[in-house]
Amino acid sequence: MSHDSTLRIGDTEREHVVAALGQHLSLGHLTMDEFESRLDTVYTAGTHRELDAALVDLPTEGVATDAPSATQRRLRAGAPWTPEGWMLRAPWALTVTICLVIWVSTSVAQGHPLYFWPFWAIGPWGAILLAHAAMAHNQPLIDRS
Repeated sequence: MSHDSTLRIGDTEREHVVAALGQHLSLGHLTMDEFESRLDTVYTAGTHRELDAALVDLPTEGVATDAPSATQRRLRAGAPWTPEGWMLRAPWALTVTICLVIWVSTSVAQGHPLYFWPFWAIGPWGAILLAHAAMAHNQPLIDRS
């Protein structure tokens, strides 16, 4: 790496190393005990030098170096084009359907449109889902910090 080893690190750097260690564990380069020991090293590291010590004897081939941050993974999980995004929206869609069926049925039974109360269930929840989708859409795929 081309960084100054005496510079302080933040959570983003730690998350990258934790992701890389997880890949090394899944590839069989580390045992579970070694993985846990290195995680301790990562979470107590204050500088790049201390952080690099967790990866010093591991191969770099076959391991992604630009792992997305935890925040990006959480936002992407709710992105509308992913299965997880549809899973977030399915309960809302079911609630919309049930509320509209009840409202239409009661309005028809009364002979005139009633106050549109489903708005209070549909509107705020839909606005939150829309804002979440917008944040997920604007999130970069790779954290370049």
